[in-house]
Amino acid sequence: MAKTKQIFQIIADLDQQINQLLEIKSDLESLFNDAADTQKNDSKESVITLEQVRAVLADKSRLGFTKDIKHLITEFGATKLSEVKPQDYATLLKKAEELGND
Repeated sequence: MAKTKQIFQIIADLDQQINQLLEIKSDLESLFNDAADTQKNDSKESVITLEQVRAVLADKSRLGFTKDIKHLITEFGATKLSEVKPQDYATLLKKAEELGND
């Protein structure tokens, strides 16, 4: 009878540990999902639009960098801003922001 009581206690302890592990698993999944959602939102926010590039280039043009801007656009194989590929916007924007910061 003592052995049976010990086995039941071991089973009860295992059940308790399983429940704790399930809670930890749930918490980790929740944290992971929150982090994944944040990462998705960050990547959506970091997409640079043509309008953003156009605004920076317009500001730089008003500051007297029109020739430099035209040269930058041609570096991307385009003759005008609307011909620049969207995947190049980030690089173009970075180069444009550097104008006048030499």
